[in-house]
Amino acid sequence: MAVPKERILLQPAQIHAATGPSHAQILTPEALAFLAGLHRRFDGRRRELLAARRERQARYDAGQLPDFRADTAAIREGQWTVARIPTALLDRRVEITGPVERKMIINALNSGAKVFMADFEDSSAPTFANQIDGQINLRDAVNGDICHTSPEGRFYRVNDNPAVLIVRPRGWHLPERHVTVDGETMAGALVDFGLFAFHNARTLQARDRGPYFYLPKLEAMEEAALWDEVMSATEEALDLPHGCMKATVLIETLPAVFQMHEILHALKDRVVGLNCGRWDYIFSYLKTFRGHRNRLLPERSQVQMTVPFLKAYSELLIQTCHRRGAFAMGGMAAQIPIKGDEAANDAALAKVRADKLREVQAGHDGTWVAHPALVPVAQEIFDKYMPSPNQLNVVRADVSVTRDQLIAPCAGSISRAGFDNNVDVALRYTAAWLDGLGCVPIHHLMEDAATAEIARSQLWQWLHHGNVEFTDHAPINVVLFDQVLAAHTHRLRASQHPGAARADEAATLLAQLTHAEQLGDFLTLPAYAQLH
Repeated sequence: MAVPKERILLQPAQIHAATGPSHAQILTPEALAFLAGLHRRFDGRRRELLAARRERQARYDAGQLPDFRADTAAIREGQWTVARIPTALLDRRVEITGPVERKMIINALNSGAKVFMADFEDSSAPTFANQIDGQINLRDAVNGDICHTSPEGRFYRVNDNPAVLIVRPRGWHLPERHVTVDGETMAGALVDFGLFAFHNARTLQARDRGPYFYLPKLEAMEEAALWDEVMSATEEALDLPHGCMKATVLIETLPAVFQMHEILHALKDRVVGLNCGRWDYIFSYLKTFRGHRNRLLPERSQVQMTVPFLKAYSELLIQTCHRRGAFAMGGMAAQIPIKGDEAANDAALAKVRADKLREVQAGHDGTWVAHPALVPVAQEIFDKYMPSPNQLNVVRADVSVTRDQLIAPCAGSISRAGFDNNVDVALRYTAAWLDGLGCVPIHHLMEDAATAEIARSQLWQWLHHGNVEFTDHAPINVVLFDQVLAAHTHRLRASQHPGAARADEAATLLAQLTHAEQLGDFLTLPAYAQLH
């Protein structure tokens, strides 16, 4: 007997994964019904916007260049500002980021940073257990009773005056295959956002703490508008004041840099700032121009924020944000302490100081670090050069950035060491990700998915555009790639590094993506199918 359509529409979201007893606290019937409502109302529009991304990329592949939109000139030229920034977010000089793992959450909240961005996205491998355990951990943190005892017996708890919590859900493109509604797979973004909001929004709003969110991977103002609709609907459903949910948007795709005014405008009742997500931005540059031989990038170590196209991006973001009354957040320092080598550690910290000095002097209102040890380093620089809570008064009237400056090719070279490093990092990160780790220490840097995306995209670019050479004029070709990959796979398999047990699977996936005729949109999409 067929089930009446009316009854199907009333069914809650369905879970297709093994769950533990504690997960029932998050996956309640009421929460699953709430998720189902989000999916039915918003997933169709999400899919339309993902189709628009594919159409846009096809135009770039055919030779079109990204540019400012003619149909939104009135927004860029208009006189308007975003809504008032909450008191809790007026000083964001140092923010720490990390996955939603219990001990890391406690350490981040205790780090001395002003803000902790709890990440369900690039620094989390989205096994269903990881995602739901993360929801439990954040619920406990919001309720003030999170604690942890390590296997060695060390006890962790949150101290007084912890960092302000901001949550980053997955991007619009990522599915959550373990949750379906009416037989359709839910978006990871709606699962992460919906569960966190359902269980924590009322508590946070009562404390004047939002809830606050970081929104990743947006490419257009319409995608920002969809988030605004989702948040407005959630506020209404949970009986919260309109606009209490606040958002900071990561400008980490090349198409988005041409729509920063428009993205702020689409979220103007709730947006508080934009962030220079620089590693993903470099990846997006590579992906956008995957069909453009004249826009190859040199090895990753040479693509620093001082190169012209990245400097233009950063300065335009600052000018745009401050014109609209929003914060302009700086990028990530991924260094971690180098134990046992004082000289190397000092050199790494010197790079962090130079980067943060550049950011604060350019006009950024704050910055990101990946490790608690870097919080005092970054704070020292911002305290010295930004004694006020922020720099909204720095209007950067001197900045005038054109389309061509934002897409300018980057001069440089490719060394054998740079090529080798890309293979090594892409392989090691992918293997660790497949093993359930999304935040991985590699060569004294805390890497997330963005670094692996840059590494594998550059490898594809160098191999598929032909006649690309090393600094010694030796050719870069597929035979060499296969040899280097095999050598690194052998070393990883025999090592104690995270993901060693998944080395062969990671190598097969990396080889498939690198040999493919077209650069894949995201490493994490095909890898997700192999995630246990």
